Amino acid sequence: MDKQRAEEIAHSPDMKHVTYNGTPIYIQHVDDVTDTARIFSLTQPENEFDVPVTSLIEENTTS
Repeated sequence: MDKQRAEEIAHSPDMKHVTYNGTPIYIQHVDDVTDTARIFSLTQPENEFDVPVTSLIEENTTS
C-alpha cells in the first residue's frame, strides 16, 4: 500500500479491510517522516505497533 492510501484509510469514517501479515488490522495514524503506520490487530486492539506502510494490504471486498 502507498502512504497516501494509508492516510485516506486512517482518516476515513468507513471501516476498510486492511491486513498486515494476513491479520486484519486498523490503521490509527500514518507518520509522513518515517513512512510507517501505527496499527493494531482487530482481535487484539490493546497491542499497538508501527509497521512500514508498504507492508499493509487493502483487501478487495467486491464480489
